[in-house]
Amino acid sequence: MAFNLEDFGVTPVGMDAVRPFAVEGLDVRGRAVALGPVVGDILARHAYPKPVSRLLAEAIVLTSLLGTSLKFEGRFTLQTQTDGPVSMLVVDFSSPDAIRACATFDADKLAALPKDQVTPENLLGRGHLAMTIDQGKHMNRYQGLVELDGISMEEVARRYFARSEQIPTEVRLAVGELFTRQEGDGPAQTWIAGGVLIQFLPDAPERMKQPDLDPGDAPEGTVLHSLDEDDAWVEAKTLVETVKDVELTDPEVGVERLLFRLFHERGVRLFEPQPIADKCSCSREKVEGILTTFSDEERANMIVDGKISVTCEFCSTRYEFDPE
Repeated sequence: MAFNLEDFGVTPVGMDAVRPFAVEGLDVRGRAVALGPVVGDILARHAYPKPVSRLLAEAIVLTSLLGTSLKFEGRFTLQTQTDGPVSMLVVDFSSPDAIRACATFDADKLAALPKDQVTPENLLGRGHLAMTIDQGKHMNRYQGLVELDGISMEEVARRYFARSEQIPTEVRLAVGELFTRQEGDGPAQTWIAGGVLIQFLPDAPERMKQPDLDPGDAPEGTVLHSLDEDDAWVEAKTLVETVKDVELTDPEVGVERLLFRLFHERGVRLFEPQPIADKCSCSREKVEGILTTFSDEERANMIVDGKISVTCEFCSTRYEFDPE
């Protein structure tokens, strides 16, 4: 569909920004994001194997979509702990715009996976994913857990909202590689990622009712509870399910053009974009403060070549201290 967004009074935000939106005709609210330099810089800094980079990029997209929904100064952290080749993912978002991320993986387990089984589900394995909201001093922290049993990062979001918030939710995440030509050096590779999340939020709460979750251990022959979904939600969810990976990772498409393609018949309202920045909260002062909590003996065991060196797992910044 060829059209100019400017004709509709919309200025594309480009990369590294979350665009909130609403489709009032379907009682749907959502957020869409396209990440370029942010996700590319984070992954380049760590130089993970490609499957690990892809999985971490998905987690960064999901955290961007969820973290920017905070209505207060705080932090949103997504963390996995599993028995898979990628045993831990940590993505930390600090409002209003700072995100950082890292992963822990087992190179031997990763190499042992057959190529046709290198999927996000198999990389994660079994364990749990925690989503933590920290509202700052003097406020309670909130944490929701999702069991990981061979599910995708998209399914994680669906289960989280179904169980913790009882909000019908649909999400699409995609990660791609972007190749650019550099004179004399050949093509250069970087990462690009995107996602869209919608939620059904009608004025009448009874319209949000969902079927009970499959208990998993019901006796054979048990008829599970079924419930017809609201027509508006079925339409919205079906539209989002048509989104292709390339639409989420093509810089020429953009989130505004994608949202227009999905919802122009119903009408989509776009809200002010929320930028995302590659920022780490570490500092020399914070690291020094942590070191002072160790005993003299413990600090003595940290000395290598006459110095105590600490490297931030998120941004790879190296801090060196005189043992004295």
